[in-house]
Amino acid sequence: MKIGLVSLGCPKNLVDSEVMLGLARQAGHTVTADPAEADVLVVNTCAFIEPAREESVSAILEMAAHKTGGRCRRLVVTGCMAERYRDELRREMPEIDVVLGTGEVPRIVEALQGRAEILPGAKPAYLYTDRTPRVLTTPAHLAYVKIAEGCNYKCAFCVIPRLRGRYRSRSVRSVVREAEALAARRVKELILVSQDSTYFGADRGERGALARLLRRLNAVDGIEWIRVLYLYPTTITAATLEAMAECDKVCKYVDLPLQHASDTVLRRMRRPGTRAGYARLIDRIRSTVPGVTLRSTFIVGFPGETEAEFADLGRFIEAAGFDHLGVFTYSHEPGTSAGRLADDVPRRVKLGRQRLLMTAQKRRVAAASRRRVGERVRVLVDGPSAEHPLVLSGRLASQAPDIDPVVYLTDADPAACRPGTFVDGVVTAARGYDLVVRPLPGGKTA
Repeated sequence: MKIGLVSLGCPKNLVDSEVMLGLARQAGHTVTADPAEADVLVVNTCAFIEPAREESVSAILEMAAHKTGGRCRRLVVTGCMAERYRDELRREMPEIDVVLGTGEVPRIVEALQGRAEILPGAKPAYLYTDRTPRVLTTPAHLAYVKIAEGCNYKCAFCVIPRLRGRYRSRSVRSVVREAEALAARRVKELILVSQDSTYFGADRGERGALARLLRRLNAVDGIEWIRVLYLYPTTITAATLEAMAECDKVCKYVDLPLQHASDTVLRRMRRPGTRAGYARLIDRIRSTVPGVTLRSTFIVGFPGETEAEFADLGRFIEAAGFDHLGVFTYSHEPGTSAGRLADDVPRRVKLGRQRLLMTAQKRRVAAASRRRVGERVRVLVDGPSAEHPLVLSGRLASQAPDIDPVVYLTDADPAACRPGTFVDGVVTAARGYDLVVRPLPGGKTA
């Protein structure tokens, strides 16, 4: 059969999608990117916040239309929304043939082949290995590698532990073997993901596992960049920062989701940190990893957030000077401990606070970008820009795909600047968050 799959949500969900496609292909099925050609359609959903659920429902309905007016014979819904709303989906959307939760990824072939109409739920305990087949859906030169699954924290606003289960790590050996296999496929950039990457190995009683992993991956031939996402602030160790500083292939890039900086809000959020502790951590990161790029995310409008608490957050962000910043408005989620609180910050106030922080960040980034004009940089070419198809786009080591700004390459020779190629260039201009780079003559480096 021909299998079509729509993957929604985070890179961790994308890895699950790629595993499902790999299992389908291993079973003899083929994969198509055109839903009109598919015999079976799969929608791998997200349910983290309300907009994600709305997007998931829209995708399910869009794919369901192919059952009534096209070739599709079966519709399978998987992922976090399937885990959280299994019964409701079956009841409200009869177009769905099978619902698979997050612990049922290995049953995708059974679902595709129609050997069961309704599969019983399984405890979220699944974790793929280096032996699990995958079909990469990212550009050929980069791949996400999930090093762990689940989460042990009890943040008041988050449903992930309920949807993904307790934290469980892969072994260092398994991750390294997968990296070697990806390098053999000419992947240049590895992006390590989990719900809390700095907790890697702790559940297995392995202290310093992430630092050891980074050093092992640094020795894999063919890999050029190693990037780690989702570093929880209270589990970052000195060994991890030292490995980041000393390993030439590890991007000096720290993704640090802090969520807030008012001590009272952090306590209500059930986050194990303080503003002073976060400030000390940022100083330690910058002193240990010279030239590091810092990214963080924050939530505004959490229940009870006062003007004074928001002002505390603004002052903290100003002092920290993050290179990349995401600010999100609080989403009131049933099933969380915060869901029992009054959602008492009006939406217009949430949006106003978000706008204030992002406006200030845009000014900081614009000033920093202007100072980079004339700087020599190394760019990983991603391919034609989605915004400007006649212009090539790429990234610096300080830029993660899809979430950070990009580099636009001007006067670039497409033959020399193919996707996955590293090019030396000089920054010629800054446009908003993005940089404009002109390749140097003979500047192709890999």
